[in-house]
Amino acid sequence: MSIDTPSPAPVRVRRWRAPALALLALAAAGAGWAALQARATPPPAAAKAAPAAVVHELARDDVAAVAAGALSLTLPLSGSLVPLHQATVKAKVSGQVTEAAPREGAAVAAGQVLARLDDAEPRARLAQQQAALDEATARLSLATRHEAKHLTLLQQQYISQSAYDAAQNAVELARAGVQAAAAQRQMARIALADSVIRAPLAGIVSRRHVQPGEKLAPDMPVYSIVDLSRLTLEAQVPAAEIPRVKVGQPVRFQVDGFGGRAFAGAVARINPSAEAGSRAMLVYIAVDNADGALRGGMFAKGGIVTERAAVAPLLPLAALRGTAAAPLVYAIEDGQVVARAVTLGLRDDDQGYAAVSAGLAAGASVIVSRLDGVKPGQRVIFAAPAAPAPKG
Repeated sequence: MSIDTPSPAPVRVRRWRAPALALLALAAAGAGWAALQARATPPPAAAKAAPAAVVHELARDDVAAVAAGALSLTLPLSGSLVPLHQATVKAKVSGQVTEAAPREGAAVAAGQVLARLDDAEPRARLAQQQAALDEATARLSLATRHEAKHLTLLQQQYISQSAYDAAQNAVELARAGVQAAAAQRQMARIALADSVIRAPLAGIVSRRHVQPGEKLAPDMPVYSIVDLSRLTLEAQVPAAEIPRVKVGQPVRFQVDGFGGRAFAGAVARINPSAEAGSRAMLVYIAVDNADGALRGGMFAKGGIVTERAAVAPLLPLAALRGTAAAPLVYAIEDGQVVARAVTLGLRDDDQGYAAVSAGLAAGASVIVSRLDGVKPGQRVIFAAPAAPAPKG
């Protein structure tokens, strides 16, 4: 009996394994390439940080405070002080000086005796004229009595009309003689009074022209007197600036030697003609000198206030920015720069200020330095003051 042993079955190979292995190989290759790329490519940059706020450090001189005040426009001028009232006293009659007491710098009152002349001759002349008047008066009295007698004789028809007319004419001539003699006596009295020379005004003697013992002739100067209570400042102003000058405008000026003391005056008159050489016009300024501090001939320098504004915030012109039509300033408020549009009023380029009528109040702080990097919206701080140097 035979036993059949079965033969082994044939092995079947699965076809899906080949593609799978290929895919695995590709995946491995892709993973390796990605790893290489990851190493070669840098990591993405972090997000940019927000920019830090700009803070400017300013010096104290870069900022100015706006103060309130009354701005005025001033026209510069200079000139000499001249006494308003002064006189040179001259002799009216001839004679020898017997007295001349006041000296230069002495104060004299109006009517005070300055000098006396020898009055012997004028007294003798007065006596002579008095005698001539007495003689003329006696002739008039005699002629009047004769005229009365001739009138009686004429009424009785003892004399003719022509005889009476002659007597009447003698009276008229005698009366005229009396009047002439009286006039001559009055002239002699005036001559005697003129031998005493008096001050025509109150003031100070600026010069004594004669000495006792000198012989004077008529019209010779005796004394010069100035009244310093009122002075006139005569100043030259360019003709182009005259339209700005008006009578009554206030004037402020200074005189060397008074330590910066300011004196005041007012425009009193304006000369209508220009000076031939300078083409300037003289302006006469009345100055009250009640304390007598000023003297004639002193040189003064100052200005005429031609225009004055009301009290308003005064802005330094260095703080102006923008355009002339639309001015603005950089103000500092709570440590930040703020642009403020302003409306300007009166402007004084000489002093460097302008009155602000709108847009800025007194007490505000404005930047006056030209800092190109400082812009509106930025914050500012102030530099600390420098420490004092150590004492050696």
